[in-house]
Amino acid sequence: MIQSRRPYLRSLLISLSALAILAAGCNKKPPAASTPSYTPPPSSVKPTASLSADKTSINPGESVKLSWTSTDSTNVSISPEVGAVTPQGSTTVTPNASTTYTLTASNAAGNADSSVRISVSAPTATVTEAPKNETFDQIFPKEVRDAFFDYDSAEIRPDARAALQKTADFLKGYPNTHVAIEGHCDERGSTEYNLALGQRRANAVKQYLVSLGVNGDTLTTTSWGKEKPFCTQSTEECYAQNRRGHFTLAK
Repeated sequence: MIQSRRPYLRSLLISLSALAILAAGCNKKPPAASTPSYTPPPSSVKPTASLSADKTSINPGESVKLSWTSTDSTNVSISPEVGAVTPQGSTTVTPNASTTYTLTASNAAGNADSSVRISVSAPTATVTEAPKNETFDQIFPKEVRDAFFDYDSAEIRPDARAALQKTADFLKGYPNTHVAIEGHCDERGSTEYNLALGQRRANAVKQYLVSLGVNGDTLTTTSWGKEKPFCTQSTEECYAQNRRGHFTLAK
């Protein structure tokens, strides 16, 4: 009887052992997963900007080389004048006056700026002396150039611009000289109309000289209309000679 139970007991022990092993395997915890380090996306990194110049003080007409670098930028520009640029590079500028150039780098996270100022020295006025064998009153009518106008017009013509450029160059050499600008017309039209037209011509000449650098405080204007003709014949050639802005020394 005891021997008949032995196979049964052996099977029971084997089953209990298998259950114990299975239970131990179910209670075992899996290894914890490692947490990766956080790297911020590029859009959260603010850009950097750096701008420099090979020289910061120049004379009029000279050029300057601007160089720059930036990081993490989507848009880069330099103002004034230059505009959009690559993230790093160089360019040449020729400022007419003292100017502050600013490099701006930007992305979704913000902006970064860097500036450099270029100082342009003021031109030195050159005072011209009259030749010793001639007086200034003798030189003046030889050096100034009258401006001629079209019929019924006070617009500065291309040939008048060239003439007034020479006059401006001469007058700037004598910055203390005071000059009267006379407006003249041909004989056609009423006296009142031509006086008004002559004044417009004189004013146009003054404004153009000032734009060329002549001191406006040394210039006065007046109109003679058709009252003081340079030519008295009633011909088109004569009319053209009388339509002018004429220069005299102010007394």
